[in-house]
Amino acid sequence: MEVFYIANTKNGQLINEEIKVSQVLVIGPNGEQVGVKPIGDALTLASYAGLDLVLINPNGNPPVCKVMDYNKYKYEKAKKEKEALKRQKQSLAELKEFRLSPTIDVGDFETKLRNVRKYIEKGDKVRMVIRFKGRQMAHTELGQDVLLRFASRLEDVAEISEQPKLDGRSMTMLLIQKK
Repeated sequence: MEVFYIANTKNGQLINEEIKVSQVLVIGPNGEQVGVKPIGDALTLASYAGLDLVLINPNGNPPVCKVMDYNKYKYEKAKKEKEALKRQKQSLAELKEFRLSPTIDVGDFETKLRNVRKYIEKGDKVRMVIRFKGRQMAHTELGQDVLLRFASRLEDVAEISEQPKLDGRSMTMLLIQKK
């Protein structure tokens, strides 16, 4: 038995007359196995049911087709993908990062403090990062002081999850919402 396939449709699934094989294993609309049928019989079966014949597994021996409402299937699939993307975005949005300088000015400090407070109260985790440039590496304790002062100003809403630690040229600290 020789099998020839036409190029797949945009979404990778062949339906109805696009399926170019001689015999297929047919699965009914309720998931029951109908059996191996010639493609003509499978198409007739699908049209009597008022549904589409969709090629599910082209690599099977014989290829597997299912009788289903293709538009409903596409809609459900798109809905699941959208939901998965939404969940993925939510998990990425949980960690916010703010960069400070060891020589930060009072105005900038207060502005960052207000913004971080907003995110902490919303329930996000906040990573505070200080990048040391050039000779600032000789005085990393200044950066640690800035981070600890920042945390102390937020102690009413936040607690330190990870203490300030130096990693290369940056020092990081993680703040989370108080329980």
